[in-house]
Amino acid sequence: MKQLGLDIGSTTLKYVLLDEQNQLLSCKYQRHGAKIGEKLDEILCQFETAYPGEELILTVSGSAGLGLSESLDLPFVQEVFATRVAAKRLAPGTDCIIELGGEDAKILFLTNGLEVRMNGSCAGGTGAFIDQMATLMNVTVN
Repeated sequence: MKQLGLDIGSTTLKYVLLDEQNQLLSCKYQRHGAKIGEKLDEILCQFETAYPGEELILTVSGSAGLGLSESLDLPFVQEVFATRVAAKRLAPGTDCIIELGGEDAKILFLTNGLEVRMNGSCAGGTGAFIDQMATLMNVTVN
């Protein structure tokens, strides 16, 4: 049984597909352009084509993922918790994580528990800000 982890943020959609031994089979990072349903449909169709008839465990995270998980009755994992679990597993000893999202930035301090600081009132330097500036300057985000 394959596991699909789907993170839906305010500007991007990311996923990882793992096999039964938690080995990475596929991953993708893409801007969703507010077409979350269409992007999710693309991902699930790709999975069905690559693994016909295979059962899938789907778990959702991200600021735009909560509504999707509720409407489709899918498991939801809060993104700060998911980040902490991933850091402990993949980079033991990590003390600090800085995460720039589409509309906010978070700093996670992991030593001696968990402390989270967030700049929710200003999107400067985040994905949405970068998208807006690229549009205003008529250049691509890349």
